Amino acid sequence: MVETPAYFKYYGSTFVLDTDPEGNWVGHRLNIDTGEFELDNRPITEVLLATSTSDVAVIDRDRFIWRTEQERGRLRGDGAVFALYETINAIYDQAAREGRKSITREELALIKSIRRRTFKMWEDEAARRAAGEPPTFTVRRP
Repeated sequence: MVETPAYFKYYGSTFVLDTDPEGNWVGHRLNIDTGEFELDNRPITEVLLATSTSDVAVIDRDRFIWRTEQERGRLRGDGAVFALYETINAIYDQAAREGRKSITREELALIKSIRRRTFKMWEDEAARRAAGEPPTFTVRRP
């Protein structure tokens, strides 16, 4: 039996497997164009039967958040969440300008903290929208 929620790297995005109130498995896959998790049950069998490969792998919640926010950080839009992504980009840009091949432990800790915060912001946004409230941030289409 799989304990849910279970987190996966699924090809170029992240995927979460959970159960609905009736105990049925449901999957949600990150849409890398919108930043939102969308219902997608098609990968369930593949992720349950897969061994770790470069395309499908079980990951822990922290890695799931990191990978999800790494993808969302590539999006552009309006709102506070996008200002936080710009902060992360500025940290990496500063390290590059200084000729450093990697960021410091302190910078990494800050980035992890920001990514946890932005992940929560997306969760809160999804709950607001599901309740019929207007969005607090928007993704701009290129």
